Amino acid sequence: LTRVDLLLIDDLALRALDATETSDFYEIVVERHRKASTIVTSNREPAEWLTMMSDALLAQSAVDRLTSGAHTLIVEGPSYRQRT
Repeated sequence: LTRVDLLLIDDLALRALDATETSDFYEIVVERHRKASTIVTSNREPAEWLTMMSDALLAQSAVDRLTSGAHTLIVEGPSYRQRT
């Protein structure tokens, strides 16, 4: 995961991350920081991700790295999945 040019992490923090998941997420973010592109999708804002991870220090460090040079796209409106 650290060597691919583009990594897509879909639906981050949809549910709480346990200690192992939080640690793995942190490690991936640190290894990729400023070396490769990462896209993260979530129904939550980055500040909310912190409450969904078991280790606040690792979570803050990972989120800081992800958001420091990020381009944020906010999609508003009705869910695309609900279209008929």
